[in-house]
Amino acid sequence: MAPLGRAALLVAFGCLIYAALAGGYAAARRRRRLALSARNALLAAFGATAVAAAVLVAALLRHDFTFAYVAEHTSAQLPARYRVSALWGGQEGSLLFWLLVLTGYSSIAVLAARRAGQDLLAWVVPILGTIGAFFAFLVVAIASPFHTQTAPPDGLGLTPSLQNPYMLIHPPLLYLGYVGLSIPFAFAMATLLARRGDEMWIVVTRRWTLVAWTFLGVGQLLGAHWAYVEVGWGGYYAWDPVENAALMPWLAATAFLHSVMIQEKRGMLKVWNMLLVVLAFCLAIFGDFLTRSGVINSIHSFAQGKVGPWLLGFICAVTAASLALVFARLPLLRARTRLESLVSREATFLYNNLLLVALCLTILWGVAFPLLSEAVRGQTVTIARPYYDFFLRVFGLPLLLLMGIGPLVAWRRASLRALGNAFLGPALLAVATGVVLIALGAGSSRPGLIAYSFSVFVLASIALEFARGTRARRSLAGGSWPAAFGSLVARNRRRYGGYVVHAAVVLLAIGIAGSSAYQTVRERRLQPGQSMNVAGYTLAFQGTTEGQSSNARELRTHLLLSRGGHTLGSIAPGKNYYPAERSSSNEVAIRHNFLTLEDVYVIADQIDAKSGAVYFKVLVKPLVNLIWLAGAVFVLGSLITLWPDAREERRLAARYRAEGALVRV
Repeated sequence: MAPLGRAALLVAFGCLIYAALAGGYAAARRRRRLALSARNALLAAFGATAVAAAVLVAALLRHDFTFAYVAEHTSAQLPARYRVSALWGGQEGSLLFWLLVLTGYSSIAVLAARRAGQDLLAWVVPILGTIGAFFAFLVVAIASPFHTQTAPPDGLGLTPSLQNPYMLIHPPLLYLGYVGLSIPFAFAMATLLARRGDEMWIVVTRRWTLVAWTFLGVGQLLGAHWAYVEVGWGGYYAWDPVENAALMPWLAATAFLHSVMIQEKRGMLKVWNMLLVVLAFCLAIFGDFLTRSGVINSIHSFAQGKVGPWLLGFICAVTAASLALVFARLPLLRARTRLESLVSREATFLYNNLLLVALCLTILWGVAFPLLSEAVRGQTVTIARPYYDFFLRVFGLPLLLLMGIGPLVAWRRASLRALGNAFLGPALLAVATGVVLIALGAGSSRPGLIAYSFSVFVLASIALEFARGTRARRSLAGGSWPAAFGSLVARNRRRYGGYVVHAAVVLLAIGIAGSSAYQTVRERRLQPGQSMNVAGYTLAFQGTTEGQSSNARELRTHLLLSRGGHTLGSIAPGKNYYPAERSSSNEVAIRHNFLTLEDVYVIADQIDAKSGAVYFKVLVKPLVNLIWLAGAVFVLGSLITLWPDAREERRLAARYRAEGALVRV
């Protein structure tokens, strides 16, 4: 089986090299048949990579410890679902999975984008082939998952924190997001290489960008929930470098999705959008570098290997080549119009972009500075959580406010009277909310109070937009209010789907503010029979028990939870010990209160087997469940935005095709 896997990877590598070289020659010389051959090689690379991935999955499922990768990342006791997840649980397997997703995306993209024009597709194939060839080289020559050995009696197992259902879906979603950003990058660069000045590449890749952006967003929320329930420290986001690595390309893609609307409406920000696409793609590869280079210590990162320098060199090469191409094609990217007023919807989108990019680059500096300090001065400087929290407030709160301002401001130019009329209702509601919260004692956290008030302003502006639009649709077409609402959303999917996504971000902001600014934390050592009080809850320690699962020994402490004299039930935090992995993990207990949207979160930090005493850490986290609810609303808004709208796409395609014929050189 291992020779078959190696042979399949060699075939994929050869096909991708051919797609890159032959495709580039065909695009430059306009050789149509050679370009078709290069495209077919790209498709064949996906098939070969799928064979290699199937070989590795089969080895994982069969406990084939002659594969060094299988022995290093599984054990005989590991459940089947986690043996499959070991495909992306280690360095070599995750690179193979990355290549599989990349070749799959590339195949679908070149087959589905025929209307973009042969001259554009001819350049897309060699760009995707070059990216794919680089990753194929890594799994063929640097980090192959098909090294063999004499089979040991058992494997080393999978890291305990990865033996969680979220690890079955969280990493693949992030890969789908990271790799998905390759498609808009390839089409953007192909547009420049083909000397096209139209925006057809935006029409072709808009949905690809949205898909990648959605996968990244959902993947991060699932990762946050995994950290919340599995890692056992009481939080969900620690500003870990690898967590930041997923956040940065998402922020860049968010900026692109907003600014591209200005390009569509007003023909502006062409250069800026090209640079955002390059930034998002390079940050995705940078995230791959952080995870696999071994330059950082993180629960999310792989062991140090040889791929780090190659990834860093690839990032530098892509950045240099992309910027050189953008500046060489500046005459093609001239804006048709200029910003007419600083008080307009275009201006709010521009402010939004600047804040998103500023937050992204601030996070990038926080991640990169310790690495640069160690490389230059030989000293590791740690960038702590207060740095990130400070800039999140500095850039995040204005971003939150702009989400409410944008829908209320007109395109091109807005009058002060119109602004006053539009802002009056949401602003009064936000101020009233702030006053009520202060009266209720929520003024202890100024950032939390501001976040709540801004959130109410945004939700009010979104509700106002939906109400106005529904009323207008009903006056034009008649019918019931629900029918008018459905027609409104169906005819403006991008706009109103975007509003639903904004509502999700507001719920996220409220959940973060509530669970961090207003949480209660208590720690206490308890003997059986003793109890502790936390934020109105009483936890009575009853004792400990031991058990056995398929691959771990389980130790659980039992507490009776009550409030106001009413018993709410029992909870059982504890620890698991994994013999194969020779390590243990905290197993937290969480009691959800869906009425108040708060959690009682209990950690059994230290368990004294002799005396029976346990050192408990208890956190009461208000509104934390809004964060997970925000994920569901985010998916809903993304699906609305992604839902095909054939009329809009035909209109935009015809418009950009006509404009491209005029500006192509």
